[in-house]
Amino acid sequence: MLNFICYPKCTTCKKAEKWLNDNKIEYEMRNIKADNPTFEELSDWHKKGGLPLKRFFNTSGLLYKSLNLKEKLPEMTEDEMLKLLSTDGMLVKRPLLIGDSFVLVGFKEAEWKEKML
Repeated sequence: MLNFICYPKCTTCKKAEKWLNDNKIEYEMRNIKADNPTFEELSDWHKKGGLPLKRFFNTSGLLYKSLNLKEKLPEMTEDEMLKLLSTDGMLVKRPLLIGDSFVLVGFKEAEWKEKML
């Protein structure tokens, strides 16, 4: 079963959810604000996804900007970044689609199509 991690008020998450439903793809939904990803989950997803850790940050979010993370991230270790991401779901880029052997961060329809269809 796929894990679809999103913020229900996010328009990109709504588009991704519609895409999943239109393509009859089963998933379990998780609200990233109510159920923040843990350090362990984020670490696992980072390894499984093979993406740079910076891709997991919601760079357009208010919290990212208010914490001045654009300047701070380059100086941080991966461990520090994972700890920070695990403190607040609103720091994490969404939606996330987690499968057994892949992790998709953000909704890019072509990328999702390639993995799922």
